[in-house]
Amino acid sequence: MNKIYVVGIGPGEYEQMTIKAANILKSCDVIVGYTVYVDLVKEHFSDKEFLTTPMRKETQRCELAFEEARKGKTVAMICSGDAGVYGMAGLMLEIGVNYPEIPVEVIPGVTAATGGAAVLGAPLIHDFALISLSDLLTPWEKIEKRLLAASEADFVVCLYNPSSKKRHDYLKRACDLMLRYKRPETVCGTVRSIGREGQEMEVLTLAELAEKEVDMFTTVFIGNSQTKNIDGKMVTPRGYRYE
Repeated sequence: MNKIYVVGIGPGEYEQMTIKAANILKSCDVIVGYTVYVDLVKEHFSDKEFLTTPMRKETQRCELAFEEARKGKTVAMICSGDAGVYGMAGLMLEIGVNYPEIPVEVIPGVTAATGGAAVLGAPLIHDFALISLSDLLTPWEKIEKRLLAASEADFVVCLYNPSSKKRHDYLKRACDLMLRYKRPETVCGTVRSIGREGQEMEVLTLAELAEKEVDMFTTVFIGNSQTKNIDGKMVTPRGYRYE
């Protein structure tokens, strides 16, 4: 059947993939994805045909998936986390306009915000904003405005893509902006390699976070004015009444 599923595979660990996502990958003919993500699932679906493209070849990857589906195959385009959160779902649907005969279905997955939150405790119990610090597709000026607006509104802020070799100081810049509205002692957390081998977590203050070195495999959480450190866990109360 010529159909495409855009599948969120979760943070990386097979056990954190949804049952529906796993069943679709078992039933499809071809799995298409970024090389790193394909490597995460290959051992569990070794009988499948795998097609990959490197980073920044997203458009070609999508077209490749549609061309395979045109041959009558069932294709899974995989994304880490959730396909609709900084994933490929949007681009697939945009490009799908050129392939009206091929249906596209989006399959959700556990994104780094919720996967990392579970490791830290409960930082996202109240309203939160999810912001990527990558300026490859979004100008830094716009990212600054979003950071300031979310901080002034006292959102918990979750940061994706906090640093890279070319953007080694972006997390510090983001923290300095948020310190205009958030206290230095604001409770924060980091999780590296969520759901993968070598997973690490840390709860620290915003002042400490501003000096911390992280990488692209790290997800960062900045609390709101109510967020607490409870026995090493990051907890944002929602205001439930209890005796």
